[in-house]
Amino acid sequence: MPDSQPQPPHSPSPSDPADRGSLLLRGARLTDGRTVDVRLHGGRIEAVGTAGSLAPVRGPGPGGHLDLSGYLLLPAPADPHVHADTALTADVPGPVSYDPEDVQRRTTEAALLQLGHGATASRAHVRVGDVAGLGALTAVLRARRSLRGLAELTAVAMPRVLTGVAGADGLAMLRDAVKMGADVVGGCPDLDPDPTGYVEAVLEVAAEHGCPVDLHTDGADPARLARLAAMAGGLRPGVAIGPCGGLARLTADALSRAADQLAAAGVAVVCLPQGACGATDRTEDTAPVRPLRAAGVRVTAGSGALRDVSNPVGRGDPLEAAYLLASRHGLRPEEAYDAVSAAARSALGLPEVRVEAGFPAELLAVRGDRLAGALSLAYSRIVVHRGRVVARTSAVREYGDSTTASDLGLPRQGRGYGQGPRDGREGPGGRGHQA
Repeated sequence: MPDSQPQPPHSPSPSDPADRGSLLLRGARLTDGRTVDVRLHGGRIEAVGTAGSLAPVRGPGPGGHLDLSGYLLLPAPADPHVHADTALTADVPGPVSYDPEDVQRRTTEAALLQLGHGATASRAHVRVGDVAGLGALTAVLRARRSLRGLAELTAVAMPRVLTGVAGADGLAMLRDAVKMGADVVGGCPDLDPDPTGYVEAVLEVAAEHGCPVDLHTDGADPARLARLAAMAGGLRPGVAIGPCGGLARLTADALSRAADQLAAAGVAVVCLPQGACGATDRTEDTAPVRPLRAAGVRVTAGSGALRDVSNPVGRGDPLEAAYLLASRHGLRPEEAYDAVSAAARSALGLPEVRVEAGFPAELLAVRGDRLAGALSLAYSRIVVHRGRVVARTSAVREYGDSTTASDLGLPRQGRGYGQGPRDGREGPGGRGHQA
């Protein structure tokens, strides 16, 4: 019998790519140890049942099934902190180009790289004003439209200065950015001569337009954090700050007070365990996730820089962020993955995802049977967005011929080097192992 009963399907718009039929995921393992079938329809999870209990939807439109034997099925990650406008520029000589075509190409490529890792939604922080003007934002918004149906991309407008005479143009540009389509109001108050005035200006614009707020701050000044929490308390649809590496340099008492203030105000903290983004002065510290979580702060994790000068080797992989939270910051694997999935989606204002009937079909299947193993060695991944497979990565590991390989039954290379099996199927030199 199905473990959860079918729910009425979501009714997407006629142009919604999710309205392309149904998909049956067979034999997937869940984190609670069950092996299940999961039926998707109309961009949502329609039913979850014991393995072999569900059949594909019959009716008009395409349908199909996908064998997920050997895969762990998870809610898809989301990335709440990406610098798409400067992504993939670490090896570019000279200053970064803000030509709209260059920015659109980089943004699109970065979003697809992250989609391949499993992130079906991301929030891009985009500079407005100075050299970029509104051109970079225009390019990111174009990329957002081109990615529709593959991934969700939202844009944060980031002006540099908002106070004093120099800030008048920045404030006008921020309002123009929101009118153009920026989803979130942000920036870096630490770089403004009047950080408190900067926060006040951002909150004012956000309240005018009903936008969320997402601010860059190192978080090293307890008094400044206290003022921010007092001003942001109760603002809807919400306030996030990050990367907050400076919190790790506070005394225990100061950190405890700051964490309590942020929790009371409902301010989320976005840490960057893979390396910071260069928008704040200090980049070597990561926010102290355990004390923040213990105080009730919603802590999530983003990727920050993706191969730009701030982090030339940034990977933009949410599972790597979760791995680092578990290996270096003491979170259990379940807590670490929550930081890049449920907590990240909540910080982005997205609906909750569970592998249960009625929830959005935003899913990630990774090769393995336990979450800890997936965070360690999740190379093969299948990504589902709005009920359809949008990305697939397959990794096959083979070993050279040897007595040891033969004795242990290890997968061997084929006669032609690199011409061995694919996707775990038997090849001419032995059987490949999918990682």
